[in-house]
Amino acid sequence: MISKEQFDKEIEGIIINAIREDVGDGDHSSLACIPASAQGKAKLLVKDEGVIAGVEFAKQVFAYVDANMKVETLIEDGSHVKYGDIVFYVEGASQSILKAERLVLNAMQRMSAIATKTKQFVDLLEGTGTKILDTRKTTPGIRALEKWAVKIGGGENHRFALYDMIMLKDNHIDFSGGITKAINKTKQYLKDSKRDLKIIVEARNLEEIKEILETEGVYRILIDNFNYEDTRTAVRLIGNQCLTESSGGINEKTVRKYAECGVDYISSGALTHSVYNMDLSLKAV
Repeated sequence: MISKEQFDKEIEGIIINAIREDVGDGDHSSLACIPASAQGKAKLLVKDEGVIAGVEFAKQVFAYVDANMKVETLIEDGSHVKYGDIVFYVEGASQSILKAERLVLNAMQRMSAIATKTKQFVDLLEGTGTKILDTRKTTPGIRALEKWAVKIGGGENHRFALYDMIMLKDNHIDFSGGITKAINKTKQYLKDSKRDLKIIVEARNLEEIKEILETEGVYRILIDNFNYEDTRTAVRLIGNQCLTESSGGINEKTVRKYAECGVDYISSGALTHSVYNMDLSLKAV
């Protein structure tokens, strides 16, 4: 994953772009009927059940819109919430609260849905030693928020993007002329470019597992779309030579069985691309 400094810049960029997109040259609805001097207070109300996420992000949004706004946090990120819970109060200029409202809600509703789904997977894996990973199957422009939500839900982040880890998948392998060529070319590229990036290689069958193991320097093998029996065989073949990761349509019904095959990680795009937003409201008090 990327550094904290770079991650913080991603979050800052999301806020700047989202406010630009939503506010433009002014929130004319508020400007038209609410005096600039008017002060107000609002509460973040939960109308659903699950894991809350995005509280810290909301604080950053409020601070960006108006540094004078004050937030009183009642429930922290990662906590289980139910219908009727109040997560925080925000107090300050009424115009500022309304300017920030939609971004805060849009982000927290989606982040909470992702955190809730991630927590479900984490609970299903309890006791196995296998960790759940996200993927790059994220919403364009807000990847940092979605990966943040996975962490809040108890999951682990895979690579952030194409630039912070090498991942040789089926197309890379086929375009390179095979697994061994792809790995060797990659190692030479990293040496020539003086980059220190971990290498993950996808395997489509047990023969490809064996070929990958003939070459040193692979950090993790992606055991992709294997059945349970072949996954167990692959884990035995790999042993302690490198880490293992299962992927390929793994869901809540199958995740535990794959974990019991002995893999170190299971990756699931569903954590971020197949969720329903948590119902939240920001109400004046």
